[in-house]
Amino acid sequence: MSKAPWWQSAVVYQIYPRSFADSNGDGIGDLPGITSRLDYLAELGVDVLWLSPVYPSPHDDNGYDISDYQDIDPLFGTLADFDRLLAEVHARGMRLIMDLVVNHTSDEHPWFRESRGGGPGGPKRDWYWWRPARPGMTPGTPGAEPTNWGSFFSGPAWEFDPASGEYYLHLFSRKQPDLNWENPEVRQAVYAMMRWWLDRGVDGFRMDVINLISKDPALPDGHVREGARYGDGSPAFVCGPRIHEFLAEMRREVFAGRPGTYLTVGEMPGVTVDEARLFTDPARGEVDMVFQFEHVGLDDGPGGKFDPRPLLLTDLKGSLARWQTGLSGTGWNSLYFSNHDQPRVVSRYGDDSPAYRTRSATMLGTVLHLHRGTPYVYQGEELGMANYPFASIADFRDIESLNHYREALDAGESPARVLDALRARGRDNARTPMQWDASAHAGFTTGTPWLAVNPDYVEVNAEAQRADPHSVFHHYRRLIALRHSEPAVQHGEFRLLAPHDERVYAFTRTHPDSGTELLVLGNFSGEPAPFDIPAGWEDSEPLLSNLPDAPPLTRPYSLAPWEARVQRRRIPSA
Repeated sequence: MSKAPWWQSAVVYQIYPRSFADSNGDGIGDLPGITSRLDYLAELGVDVLWLSPVYPSPHDDNGYDISDYQDIDPLFGTLADFDRLLAEVHARGMRLIMDLVVNHTSDEHPWFRESRGGGPGGPKRDWYWWRPARPGMTPGTPGAEPTNWGSFFSGPAWEFDPASGEYYLHLFSRKQPDLNWENPEVRQAVYAMMRWWLDRGVDGFRMDVINLISKDPALPDGHVREGARYGDGSPAFVCGPRIHEFLAEMRREVFAGRPGTYLTVGEMPGVTVDEARLFTDPARGEVDMVFQFEHVGLDDGPGGKFDPRPLLLTDLKGSLARWQTGLSGTGWNSLYFSNHDQPRVVSRYGDDSPAYRTRSATMLGTVLHLHRGTPYVYQGEELGMANYPFASIADFRDIESLNHYREALDAGESPARVLDALRARGRDNARTPMQWDASAHAGFTTGTPWLAVNPDYVEVNAEAQRADPHSVFHHYRRLIALRHSEPAVQHGEFRLLAPHDERVYAFTRTHPDSGTELLVLGNFSGEPAPFDIPAGWEDSEPLLSNLPDAPPLTRPYSLAPWEARVQRRRIPSA
């Protein structure tokens, strides 16, 4: 049996640099700030740090609009600061992966400036998607856009350029024009940039919306509505006709022949289980794992993410189980509830009240980390950080939320209703500053933070939790240690139990080679939840619990509100 890749037993920690730690008092997190907190991350036990973009950018989309792929934005520091951070990460036995954003650039990137300035026929014109208005329509007027595609950030996906009389494609902000991957010069320029970072010592890439890089060159109209969310897209740009070819070429051109092993993670909106199996099949050489969005869209209402509805646990179990079984034996899962694009999970799926915040946060972490796949911890998740109590639209900074608010009010929606939706699902919830201690601004900065700190920081902070053995922080340490040590967590077979139970999430992980089996239980409610424990588990070993004094596992058994527990036993002989 061949040795499993290192990343299958690893845990990744995502850092949103703008909000992690500020070293110079300007209110914005930076690279020296991250370096100063590496001992905290080493204590937590994570193996890989993923940095959201730190490249030069106008910050229309907080750094996901990149104007120079081979430098560091002065907001975050310098290349020398980056090199020091990387060296310190490696000195602690951790690895670092960069955010690769190559579906689009900033409109201030030199490539796009040349593409736009050269006009039709210019040398870099076809580095991006340029098209004339619809036949018979007046350029620049509503409805004259080349296709009916909608931007994920509201409005049409086409921006008119009066100087050349044509439109350019932007699936996201109008300041994020899409690169034309049909052009081999574009691909080679991207691969050269990736090799430059690997030569600098980085350990891989998380690839932003990478399955959107291949578009049908005909750019046909699709069923995309304006403001479409991930998964609503047209086949013309979601997993387009050459996507597998492009990713296999990237692997060959960038990674082939290099010493060492790297991690490649493809963020893939709208990807299916069958497609993900192809993307992550090691024999195909495309990506190591994918981020999919199915399970974090289950509480979207008919109007999308800003029309939220209550989560049905049966839907969540069904979705995660389908991905567990669908990729078993061939591909690999990324496990996450939280990231820079999602609201705080303890507020979304748990209970962020003082009574149950710790217990629900630890239950959610336990259930997630015990699945088969590589877990991702988003900064502050290990503390149970919660959504921010936004008072008005003036408190928001994210382009997606601000655009949605304007569009919704123009459509006649109630401002109060729109604000309620933004409070629940806006991306700024994940971007409030990291809560380090109970001092001013939670120890994030000595200045004025770019986004307000959650007022609960006095009680919920890293300093307090490191001192409390029963905190969310220490429970995450135990979860991470369990993944490192227990073969059944790393590679055990997954089997869902009680798929129709609306309160209890239960499954087993079975690892025949080590002769062990795990039982994982999580109560997704604030009420006691009776559960019929399978026979043979009464004398099993308690491995992990989020209750200070967990009772013995008996039949029958009733889980306490938000209880999580993990039991281990030897595999019964046939």
